[in-house]
Amino acid sequence: MLVILIVLSSMISFFAVAFLAPSMKKFMEKVKIVGIDQQKHERPKMATSGGVLVMTGVLLGGFFFIAVNTFLTPLHVDMTYLLAAYCSILIITFIGFLDDIHVARRPKKNKGVSDLRVGLKQWQKPLLTLPAAVPLMSVMAGTSSMSLPFIGTVNFGLLYPLLLVPVGVVVVSNATNMLAGMNGLEAGLGSISLFFLGIYTFFAGRIDACILAFITSFSLLAFLKWNWYPAKFLPGDSLTYLIGATYASVVIIGNIEKFGIVLFTPWMIEAFLKLRSRFRARSLGDLRTDGTLKAPYKKIYSLTHVFMKIKPMKEYEITLCIIFFEFTIGAIAFLLM
Repeated sequence: MLVILIVLSSMISFFAVAFLAPSMKKFMEKVKIVGIDQQKHERPKMATSGGVLVMTGVLLGGFFFIAVNTFLTPLHVDMTYLLAAYCSILIITFIGFLDDIHVARRPKKNKGVSDLRVGLKQWQKPLLTLPAAVPLMSVMAGTSSMSLPFIGTVNFGLLYPLLLVPVGVVVVSNATNMLAGMNGLEAGLGSISLFFLGIYTFFAGRIDACILAFITSFSLLAFLKWNWYPAKFLPGDSLTYLIGATYASVVIIGNIEKFGIVLFTPWMIEAFLKLRSRFRARSLGDLRTDGTLKAPYKKIYSLTHVFMKIKPMKEYEITLCIIFFEFTIGAIAFLLM
């Protein structure tokens, strides 16, 4: 019954996103919540902030699971952590949405004024995402004993809920925002990583974390049809923040920090590479006439640049390489844990 319920909840999240995507795209474009696909010669404008769409699927799939567990077939799954995680994810997704719609007015000579989408400042993002950790902190999500790679088990006591949980939520949600910009990259990478987390937490017996991972993974998979090359719907920061917040929540309530850290390798590599440029470098490449992307710098400042250095690739080829890299890491992590 548990497996059937997980599958049904995941399918509801998948089909909810698939069904709502056309009308959501039309609405976003009507109210001018749009972005520019910068890796195309024609630089087309299209709906952005796909995190709002994906969050709808995550809510519907999760609430179906909660309703069945509460009113029909009790599975003895504690909803406290799951609901706290939902609060954290909703707060961070909202911050990402604010980033997507933050515009400034700038004058144009002889043409009045126009809107310039500027987003939030870099220093504002970690500060605004910090309160999202409060729901997880208040329910004492996770355990103070953590199993860390190369170190072993460490008991952090009260430092875990008061320090490590908020740090983890802020760092992970902002780190997933760094490796972005290619069609299908955010949704594809998020879907495969959360799918691995779902499988791992299922066998670990952490069903609250498992259901959250699977329904988000399948919501992202449905969105991927619209975000794959050439994209018809852009993810925006609302989606990258949603992925990071969900990832952090699953790891925390599932008590799988060791596995989560290993699986987070692509984003950690990206953070270290961006640090080399003091977070000024872009992940995007220089678009050539044949549609391939060339590394924009002599040095490597992004994981995307690694594959561009091998040879100029098309956008979807780089996305596939990074997704395959994450799949390989996930497979290795299962063998090592």
